[in-house]
Amino acid sequence: MKRIVSLILAMGSIVVYAQDEKQYTLPGVVVTGTGTQHLLKDVPVQTEVISRKMLDNYSGKSLEEILGGLTASFSFNEGDMGSQLQLNGLGNNYVLILVDGKRLHGDNGGENDLGLIDPHNVERIEIVKGAQSALYGSDAIAGVINIITKKHTESGVYLENTSRYGSYNDIRQHNGVSVKYGKWTSYTNFQLQHTDGWQNTADEYTEGTIVHDSKNKTVNKYTNWQVSERLSYDFSKNLSLYAEGWVYGKRIYRPTDGHYPSCDVHTYDLMYRNASASTGGQWKINKTDYLTFDVDWNRHAYYYKYTATTLEDGYDPNGKFTNYFPYFAGQKNLQSDQQRTLATVKGVFYLPAQNILNVGGEFRYDYLNAPMRVVDGKASDWTGSIYAQDEFNLLKWLNITGGIRLNQNGAFGFKATPKLSTMISMGDFRIRLGWSQGFKTPTPKELHYRYLRQMGSKTYYYMGNEDLDAQTSNYWSAGAEYRDNRFTFSVTGYLNKLENMITLVNIPVGEIPVGSTQYLGDGSNEIIPRMYKNMEDAKTYGVDVNLSYKISSELSTGGNYSYLDTDAHVYDPKHDRLNAVTIDGMAHHKWNVYLTWNHRFVPTYRLSAGIYGRGSSKRYYQNDGNGKAYQIWRIATTHDLGKSGKPATYRLEVGVDNIFNFVDRTPHDYHLGTTSAGTTFYATFSVKFNTGKKINHLTTKKDNYDED
Repeated sequence: MKRIVSLILAMGSIVVYAQDEKQYTLPGVVVTGTGTQHLLKDVPVQTEVISRKMLDNYSGKSLEEILGGLTASFSFNEGDMGSQLQLNGLGNNYVLILVDGKRLHGDNGGENDLGLIDPHNVERIEIVKGAQSALYGSDAIAGVINIITKKHTESGVYLENTSRYGSYNDIRQHNGVSVKYGKWTSYTNFQLQHTDGWQNTADEYTEGTIVHDSKNKTVNKYTNWQVSERLSYDFSKNLSLYAEGWVYGKRIYRPTDGHYPSCDVHTYDLMYRNASASTGGQWKINKTDYLTFDVDWNRHAYYYKYTATTLEDGYDPNGKFTNYFPYFAGQKNLQSDQQRTLATVKGVFYLPAQNILNVGGEFRYDYLNAPMRVVDGKASDWTGSIYAQDEFNLLKWLNITGGIRLNQNGAFGFKATPKLSTMISMGDFRIRLGWSQGFKTPTPKELHYRYLRQMGSKTYYYMGNEDLDAQTSNYWSAGAEYRDNRFTFSVTGYLNKLENMITLVNIPVGEIPVGSTQYLGDGSNEIIPRMYKNMEDAKTYGVDVNLSYKISSELSTGGNYSYLDTDAHVYDPKHDRLNAVTIDGMAHHKWNVYLTWNHRFVPTYRLSAGIYGRGSSKRYYQNDGNGKAYQIWRIATTHDLGKSGKPATYRLEVGVDNIFNFVDRTPHDYHLGTTSAGTTFYATFSVKFNTGKKINHLTTKKDNYDED
């Protein structure tokens, strides 16, 4: 806290003595909150933006690092199974992640792997909190994150290479090739991410004692890669079509020696094989109205890759299930193959009387193939929906936006989800009020999945529940914002109330369903059954505060603060009472601050430097302890080399993360506040080359691309 107060006082001193310089700021345009374009200051729904300049200055190696470092509402606890994202108290499966407005497909009902997104190809990030089901459907009860990628429209051939190296052999590689010829445009992207992992402690709790020489790592060694291609054709200035796809692979290497029954004994690595293919287009009816359509297919496949002979649940060559089927080193065993097909159509029409009408429809089919983890081996689900939203601006100072989505699910029937928001404008001051409903059906995984996870002396048995009900939510928000060319301040209070919220809860061993095909061990380990259950009620509520101040054209400061509380109950039929349940990962307080400075010394050299701080109070969990409070500080510098307008430009990024060397050394099997390895260093070098039209990649006072 002393460091925070000192930094705030320093910022105040800089504000007093800084020279006032004229600002040249391009107004930011956002699309996520309403599905239509608005200036950031005039968007009817509160929207938080991480701009291109913020991304460049921060130099984050991953989406998790960027979101966790630049916004206070997010928390991550990265693990082998995914990002474990949480937004304002609700987990990953309540947060819709979009890439250019299209759904990111990951672990259905579990954890998305944000490694699917290349951070070096991100233009900006738009964040809209709260239920947005009227526009985006069932996955948007907590909010929407829209990753806007860079648009490569340069004429001729455009080449870019970015190589990053950091502590623990952390390697990040990005290559892009854009070719524009006549009406054709092609962009090919390659990314590679690798780390050797690290171990913050050799202590591990097992069999009621602490083992002091565990081989288990805090973050395991992993390598992932992705190749993507987008091809577009402009039939005319009003009609364009595209086709795109990517393939992605990831392997997580786990320790293979140690103590039994400590969980640092592994005989298989984890392997992922994902793929995507899509096509679509846009027809501009006139200067304002347009239609778009998209068809997407996505696959997320998860395997065990064996490193030693293992007796495992499986099928013998005759197709019969057995608990002791042998797998040998080099073989793999499919755990789940989740596929999704999605078709969408959307139209935006600017009508008389200051109305903007946004209408569309969607059909989604989910398929799960998990021979080892689903009773019948396979499961599927489908949902169809149509929606309409109208933005009404009859008065210059008043916007009223209303919408409704009609959903039909194959197993859970019909549900309508309305939305209503109001914005009152008074010069640079805005007041926003909102209410929206959400609707989310159980995923095939929540209904049917069953699997074991051994952690030390404990064996967790995770079970789906075919008796689950669909979830509904009501989200209320009220906020005020002041925004001018230099200063922005906003405060937003919210209440998100969920009925029948689905979560994993501990159940007695005696309630394990009869006929389970999973092998529960020989009794040497403690069995902790966990089943997906509907809570009787659950709510999250809190306040978000955002502040930024552009002291001069070269100096900026700001920060975010998020207060959160939760309240949830599940019915205990054995004792006929409601039991309070913790929503895993909840922290009451999270914050971040920054101070950045940039200066062009000569036409061929520009320096950007920043100090960033972030922190969290204790995080609460139902099992295995709570995560410790922490704060982490970071210094980042960016050096742009090369004269603006020339074919080739260069960038060097150098920084230090966790400069005060905070390390959470909680023993393995217990929750961490942060997985940070302590003080780490990184360096990134980028080269961009354009053979066609000269593109200005560097900024000066008069072409500052700051969208804040």
